[in-house]
Amino acid sequence: MNPRRLLLILVPYLWLLALFLVPFLIVFKISLSDVALSIPPYVPTLDLGAGWAGIRDFFAELDFENYVFLTEDPLYWKAYLSSLQIAFVSTLLTLLVGYPIAYGMANAPDEWRPTLMMLVILPFWTSFLIRVYAWMGILSTEGFLNQFLLWAGVISQPLTILNTNTAVYIGIVYTYLPFMILPIYATLEKLDVSLLEAAEDLGCTRTSAFWLITFPLSRPGVIAGCFLVFIPALGEFVIPSLLGGSKTLMIGKVLWEEFFSNRDWPVAAAVAVVLLLILIVPIILFQQQQQRQQEAER
Repeated sequence: MNPRRLLLILVPYLWLLALFLVPFLIVFKISLSDVALSIPPYVPTLDLGAGWAGIRDFFAELDFENYVFLTEDPLYWKAYLSSLQIAFVSTLLTLLVGYPIAYGMANAPDEWRPTLMMLVILPFWTSFLIRVYAWMGILSTEGFLNQFLLWAGVISQPLTILNTNTAVYIGIVYTYLPFMILPIYATLEKLDVSLLEAAEDLGCTRTSAFWLITFPLSRPGVIAGCFLVFIPALGEFVIPSLLGGSKTLMIGKVLWEEFFSNRDWPVAAAVAVVLLLILIVPIILFQQQQQRQQEAER
């Protein structure tokens, strides 16, 4: 094999090894350890310094008590289910808001597209925490939203939005909206307009042409945007902590509590491993399905 081609192949695999596989193995190793009042607050069950004897003892005494504990305490599976629900609903809302924006950008005049693109990525120029804190001021009982609705006569008393799941949905949709818009826009921008013209010439209305041609061809961008929103939203910590309050149960908050409040690193590592598996397994299955579909089309 050409050395240059081999180097191009090795670079992404080395990147994946260094930034994913090695950290995952470290966290998985901690999840099999025992909690202790020490620094770090766990007793490793795998002693590589002892050589093969340490590895042999590790497999001889291997247990998954931390993972069993996750199944026994309802807090954890409720946190997983709540996180999945919030991430799914947030992704759906982000898609409903982001697709029309991306569609409008793709159909805008060419001279307007750079400006519209800049407006989409403009929030990234501001600190993430500052934007979340700004939403706290907007959604609070004395915030701008309630004051405006009271002034407009829409409501007679302030609404309780902050420290609810509604505030979490608003924060996630606002924060991750660009991640939904950009891949959909990139797909729609490459769409062949002549296909829509041909469909209209054959008797399709614009609505029918959209659902028969535009949306199916934009599906790769929709799937990419959904992944880019769903994956970080599932493990989100800052938004539910600041906007959702103590009543919002998400697995990111549970991880924080286990690591920094309870200092139970083995259980926290087990929670992180399960969360990672929840994210990776569907992605792998989806990629395999896409690969089989591409091979069938050939």
